[in-house]
Amino acid sequence: MSSKKDKARRPEAEAEKMPEACPEGVVPEGFFPEHADGAAPEATAELSPEVIELQTQLAETQAQAAEYKDGWQRSLADFQNFKRRTDAEKAETYQNAAGNIIRRYLPVLDDIERALAHRPADLAWADGIELIYRKLQAILDAEGVKRIEAEGQPFDPNFHEAVAQEPAEGVESGHVIAVVQNGYMLGERVIRPAQVRVAQ
Repeated sequence: MSSKKDKARRPEAEAEKMPEACPEGVVPEGFFPEHADGAAPEATAELSPEVIELQTQLAETQAQAAEYKDGWQRSLADFQNFKRRTDAEKAETYQNAAGNIIRRYLPVLDDIERALAHRPADLAWADGIELIYRKLQAILDAEGVKRIEAEGQPFDPNFHEAVAQEPAEGVESGHVIAVVQNGYMLGERVIRPAQVRVAQ
């Protein structure tokens, strides 16, 4: 049996065996008894085959999604280009058809203008012809038909057709002296050039 004196000494003996307090952040040697060398286990464990397979599948799926997205963007750009090209072709086809039809009516417009320029005074039927002329002009304006301004302008073969070249006082050489037949444009397209006389 142990005496009371031995019991009193036991706490002191155990205190001698306990290690001193470690500085913060320092792990004492042999703190991990489950490891033979007492060292701490590695922070990152080795990845299991299942995790590696999942990561591979994720990378493949992301690459495939990026490929699909790139293909979709290319298809969208191709469609937008196709739509713009189709719209431009439709507009050009309409202008060609409209220009061909309007060109057939321009001689009628010329005849009405000549008739009004030489109409007798005080005739009621002449007022009716002028009303018809205004209606026809309004229809052409609504279709985007514009008369080419030529008189006094420099001669431009894109808009004018010279039927004569003659000397003219007070008119600079190469400028239009007079319009023989009016020219017209449909939008930006010339459907009939103006026939003009040009100063030498």
